[in-house]
Amino acid sequence: MQTSELNYFKELLESRKVQIKKNINGVNAELSQLNSLELNDEGDHASVNNNAMIESAIVIQQTQELSEIEVTLGKIENLSYGICEMCEDDIGFQRLKVKPHAIYCIDCREIIEKT
Repeated sequence: MQTSELNYFKELLESRKVQIKKNINGVNAELSQLNSLELNDEGDHASVNNNAMIESAIVIQQTQELSEIEVTLGKIENLSYGICEMCEDDIGFQRLKVKPHAIYCIDCREIIEKT
């Protein structure tokens, strides 16, 4: 992969990383607000618990994506970015544009999903 392409994906990933951190901080602030509410009935408690579960699931998903981005940025640094971890072929440019932290090419991803 050319240096210009690596720089493009690095900037894309860094931008997404900043956005995810903002999202996580925002969700954590919302969770803190939910926890500080004075609730008077069971309906309110159920609603707050439901919202907290949804927000927590979002944080878990975003944290996982952030971890994948960190690994991918490391691959860019050591010039192993864009190589499928299963078949070791290049991951297509269009696939990387859609999911810059992809670790599998399209064919291997389909195999993984079927198994």
